[in-house]
Amino acid sequence: MQAKGTVLKYGDNVDTDVIIPARYLNSSDPAELATHCMEDLDRDFVRKVKKGDIIVANKNFGCGSSREHAPIAIKASGVSCVIAETFARIFYRNAINIGLPIIECPEAAKSIEDGDEVHVDFDSGVITDLTRGTTFKGQAFPPFMQKIIKAEGLVNYINES
Repeated sequence: MQAKGTVLKYGDNVDTDVIIPARYLNSSDPAELATHCMEDLDRDFVRKVKKGDIIVANKNFGCGSSREHAPIAIKASGVSCVIAETFARIFYRNAINIGLPIIECPEAAKSIEDGDEVHVDFDSGVITDLTRGTTFKGQAFPPFMQKIIKAEGLVNYINES
């Protein structure tokens, strides 16, 4: 599995309340959630994001409440992957459960800039910043997690088994 896209860069402690504000949690429709993704942090996110784009952030991405709505909104907005120094554990689990690829790599998170073109190989964990010509080694997904992501989430994976 691979991802390639333009980077939208954010800082530390991007919490689930700014990924998808609580006022929109009355909907569980992914397309509706996507229209409000990141709006309290980056009003232009929905206008800027394109299918395949990659979010890069620093420490503790996805902290806050345990809502699955946050990774659903990110995935439905077209983001192909999130790279961060670290993820909040519940966000990490929720992302895998809904089939949103995420990868921890402190060096990549610190070096990659907004607007860079990035390629991610999930089998090897290699992240390449095509704009800067730099390569980083993130944590590769174990085979069972790759199967869950390829199936577009845990429920689909179980139903396919």
